[in-house]
Amino acid sequence: MASKIVVIGDVNGQVQTVFQKIAGLHAKNSFAFALVVGNLFADPAAATEVDDSNVQSLIDGEIEVPLTTYFALGSNPLPPAVVEKLESSDDELCQNLYYLGKRTTTKTSEGIRIVALGGNLDPNVVAGASKDKYTPFYSETDARVLRGATTADILVTNQWPQGIRTRSKVPFNVEGEPAAQECLADLCAVLKPRYHFSTSGDFFEREPFFHTPSEETEGLYPITRFLSLAAYGNPNKQKWIYAFSIDPSASHPVAVPAGTTASPVALSDKKRPPPKESGLVYEDDHRGRRPHKRRKGEHRGPLSASECFFCLANENVATHLVASIGDNAYLTTAKGPLATPTTFPKLGFPGHLLLIPLTHTSTLATLEEEDRHATYNEMQRYRSSMNGMLKSLAGTDYGSVTWELSKSSLPHTHWQYLPIPADYVRKGLVEAAFKALAENLHYPPFKKQDVGDGFEETSDLFRVMIWNPDDPETKQTSLVLRFDESIRFHPQFGREVLAKLLRLDKRIDWHNCGQTQEEEEADVAAFKNAFRAFDFTAE
Repeated sequence: MASKIVVIGDVNGQVQTVFQKIAGLHAKNSFAFALVVGNLFADPAAATEVDDSNVQSLIDGEIEVPLTTYFALGSNPLPPAVVEKLESSDDELCQNLYYLGKRTTTKTSEGIRIVALGGNLDPNVVAGASKDKYTPFYSETDARVLRGATTADILVTNQWPQGIRTRSKVPFNVEGEPAAQECLADLCAVLKPRYHFSTSGDFFEREPFFHTPSEETEGLYPITRFLSLAAYGNPNKQKWIYAFSIDPSASHPVAVPAGTTASPVALSDKKRPPPKESGLVYEDDHRGRRPHKRRKGEHRGPLSASECFFCLANENVATHLVASIGDNAYLTTAKGPLATPTTFPKLGFPGHLLLIPLTHTSTLATLEEEDRHATYNEMQRYRSSMNGMLKSLAGTDYGSVTWELSKSSLPHTHWQYLPIPADYVRKGLVEAAFKALAENLHYPPFKKQDVGDGFEETSDLFRVMIWNPDDPETKQTSLVLRFDESIRFHPQFGREVLAKLLRLDKRIDWHNCGQTQEEEEADVAAFKNAFRAFDFTAE
C-alpha cells in the first residue's frame, strides 16, 4: 500500500514556522510521516537568542510537531540542548520528533526502509574516531558499513554522490558545485534506493535513473530518483519541500521506463585485491563449494543471498553440515575444521562450529534494530548452549573461544567457535596469543571491551570472546581490535592464532583440511548427538 511522505530541506532553526506549514499540508493530505533531510537547527556558532529559544520551546513541547517526523544530521552541529535531550530519551526529541542518527537504518511502521548518513566526509576520521553520532562528520568506513543494509526505499545523505549529474540534462546553475563523494555514489549503487534525498543551495531534481538488472534484482530495473532540496526561506524561492507517494512492496519495472537514464553511479574500482591464494570474490572461511572466479573485466559487486555460501537460500549450500536452525541464526560444523576428532579426546569430534545469521548481512550492525537484537541474542544463546555441552562432557577441562571478523566488505557475517584446553584460558595464554600475533602483524592493539551487537561501532573490527569454565556463564573475556581501510586485515587471523596455540600449524589453511562427505557427516552426527540436550530449537 502506498504511503504519502513529505520531505523538507534545511530548516535552519525556523522550526515553529515550518511545522505550522506542515500542519496545514498534513490536514489536507494525511501524510504517513515527514522527513527533514537538511539542518533542522541553526548552526550553534551563529545561533541567535531566538534560535536558542525555539530549540528549548521545541524540547519542552511548546511547539507542536503535527505528525511523526524524522530529522537527519546535516552539516551543522546539533545544539548542546538537543544532544543532551537525545542522549537521555533514546533519540526522541519531543512528541512526534525523532533523530535518525548519523549512520543508521530505520524501518517505519509503514514498512518503509530509510538509510541515512549525515554530516560531511572527514578523511582524517579513521577507525572509531567518528563514533560520536551527533557530530556532523563521517568516515568512508561509515559509508561502507551502510552498504551492508543491501537495500533502501529512501536514502538520505547530507552530501551528494559523486557524478550524480552525469548523463543528466537538467540545468543546475550555481556558483559552486555541492560537495560530492565517491563513497556515497558507491552506497547509492549498492542500495539502489527508490528515492535519494540531499540538500544544496538550489533545488535539483535529476531525471530518474535505472540500475542494471541482475540476478539480485530478478532481472528487473530498479529506479532511483535523486532530489536535492533548497533551504526554507531561500531568497530564490527554490523548492524546499517535496511530497510523494511510495509503496515499498511495489515491484521494479520489467523494462526501462521512458524518461529515465542509465545510472550515473557505480561501485568504484578502488577495491582491495582478493587473497592471492584464491582469487575469489570474497574473503573468509566459507562452506560448500568455492564460488566462481570472476571473468576478466567482470564487475565486482556484492554477493546476493542466492550466491552466498553462508545463506540457506543458496542451492549449493552444504546442508549436510548444518546442525541446528533457529529463528534468526543457525549452527553448522566448519568446512575444513581446524581441530580433528582427536584434538579434544573427551569430545570425539572437532568441535569447530560456525554461528551464522539467517539474514544475508555483512555485519550485525546493519540489521534493523529488532532483527539485530534477536539475531545477536540467539547467537549468544547458541554459544552458551555449546559451553554447557562442553561442561557436561568434560567438566572444567575445556573452555571455548569465539571469534568474529566484522567487516563491511564481507558478504555475510558469522562467528566461529572452538573448544580450547581450559588451562590455556586460566593461564592467560589465549589472550596473550591473540595480542602477540596482532603486534607481530603491526595491527592496532586489542582492548578489553564488550561491544554487544556492534551497532555503535563505526569501524571494521575483530572480536574475541573467551569462556573460562571456572567462571559463571555470564562472565567472559571480550577483546576487540578495531581497524580501518589502511589495515589489510588477514581474514584467517583468528584461525592462525589458535592453530599456533594448539600446535596445529599445518591446519591454518582450511583448504588443507579437506574431508570426505562421509567424514563430515560422521562429525556432524557426533556433535548433534552431544548437543541434543542443549539445542533449544528442539524445545
